[in-house]
Amino acid sequence: MSLSTSLQIGRSALTAGQMAIQIAGNNVSNATTPGYSRQTLSLTPTQDTRFGGNFIGRGVNVQAIRRQVDDALQARLWSGLSAESAGSTDLRLLGGVENVMNALGGTNLSTQLNAFFNSWSTLADTPGAGGPRALVVQQGQQLSSYVKNLRSQLVDQRLQVDRELGTSVLRADDLLNQIANLNTQIVTAENGQGVANGLRDQRDALITELSKFMDITAVQQANGNVDILVASQPVVLAGQTRGLQLKFEDDNGTTVISVTTRDNQEKLAITSGTVGSLMRQRNELVTDTIQRVDNIAKNLIHEVNRIYSQGSNGNRVSSYQGLTAVGASDLARSFNDPANATFQALNFRPTSGKFSVTVTNNATGSSQTVSIPIDLDGINSSFTPGFANDTSMNSLIASLNGVSNLTATTGPNGGLVVNAASGFSVSFSDDTSGVLAVLGVNTYFTGTDASDIAVRSDLVASPATLNAARTENGARADNGAALALSRLRSQTITGLNGETFNAAWNGATQAVAVRVTSSKTNAEATKLVRENLDAQRSSISGVSMDEEAINLVNYQRQYQAGARFISVVDEMTQTLLQLI
Repeated sequence: MSLSTSLQIGRSALTAGQMAIQIAGNNVSNATTPGYSRQTLSLTPTQDTRFGGNFIGRGVNVQAIRRQVDDALQARLWSGLSAESAGSTDLRLLGGVENVMNALGGTNLSTQLNAFFNSWSTLADTPGAGGPRALVVQQGQQLSSYVKNLRSQLVDQRLQVDRELGTSVLRADDLLNQIANLNTQIVTAENGQGVANGLRDQRDALITELSKFMDITAVQQANGNVDILVASQPVVLAGQTRGLQLKFEDDNGTTVISVTTRDNQEKLAITSGTVGSLMRQRNELVTDTIQRVDNIAKNLIHEVNRIYSQGSNGNRVSSYQGLTAVGASDLARSFNDPANATFQALNFRPTSGKFSVTVTNNATGSSQTVSIPIDLDGINSSFTPGFANDTSMNSLIASLNGVSNLTATTGPNGGLVVNAASGFSVSFSDDTSGVLAVLGVNTYFTGTDASDIAVRSDLVASPATLNAARTENGARADNGAALALSRLRSQTITGLNGETFNAAWNGATQAVAVRVTSSKTNAEATKLVRENLDAQRSSISGVSMDEEAINLVNYQRQYQAGARFISVVDEMTQTLLQLI
């Protein structure tokens, strides 16, 4: 072995020692850098050379500089981050809705309903007094205002979710672009040789952030690329991203949100992460709660109006104006005809039954009561399915016009108008069809659901005109309407799945409370899992200052020994040169 070969051996030792010290220094400097993976130097002996009958080494080669990464553990960590992010978002949204519902507070929908029905009970005890009438109107206004405000707060929550979704999807789309760009940079930098550790750490950090927004799968390719999939759908392939966008669609009046790829509008099945949680809770929590409040409000409007429309206030009323506008093209169509757009759009429709109309001579006090049939059985006179012989707006008007001293027509708004002749008054009773409430004749509430529920404006202006009396089977009771309305509190409502108003609301609040409890447990569990996975990753990829300090000492000794070896070879070379 020549002295020049010995110099090459020393040189390789210096090079290896220098690189090892640089790597240890880089590890130390990045010990607290988020997402940094500890790097290690892989050394192999240079291939031996024959020297006489023996083989002798020629130094050391730097084989590779590797990141200490467990790919399987990293994939589990990304999944854990998605689950933790979803759990914390679930808890936050559920807590917000629970606060809006205020189930445990002193004022909530249940207390408002009780106060409203209590006011009717008070009126039933003293139907002739003016104070209880004003109280009924006041409590109705408070209940209406509370319901509208409750719904408004829930809608605000949904709008906040939509804004957060938009921001999250926009950030996720930006992360996909950066990952695709890094794929290109890594493939170019490595070019089939070596590993661009710094770029790979940057890419892993981006994938880690992306996993907080949605559940993803990262597929490592042999050339250094990483493909990103959501469920089984690719969103990043090599250096190309398909892009993400938030899409709003109308589904029978309901806004449906989905996340799609930008290139071909393909919907992505995102089930976890912040985006998955926001989309799920928007529909299953916020929208569902809004629908529950709307359902309670619309059933309250209809049931109160159904009873109230059959009442009277002791004053002689000569005219009624229906609030439900019927389109001109629907006047001749039966109420139950599917082609009747007006009634198909209503929350409630009349059923077969009847109601009574009483026309009273104001001077003599004599009265005439006529029963008005409502036929909505969907059977024609020939006993075949059809709507030709069922009750329509026009046929109802004709029936009312057949009552002496009574005229009926449609008003400018398309609503039913009923007028008694001069010197006569009119009242209604025994409505088994619900047609008066549906047409908005002699009602208490206006509106269709929680968004627009209100007490009729003329009652607010003049509470003395409030109906408290009611006639049933020809017998008048001065507190009949008030008593029936006070009893409505304990009645089961078909539209509320056979529950009372309070039971329906309590069911809604309990459902949210149960989900909050479950969400707390899930959030804590997913956080613990993620922390354990993070600890496992740190044990593999994290930097140990003690270990690096020991490595620095070893690498320093290696470098010093290599330098001393070269010094010795140099002295030998100088001695040889002096002999020549």
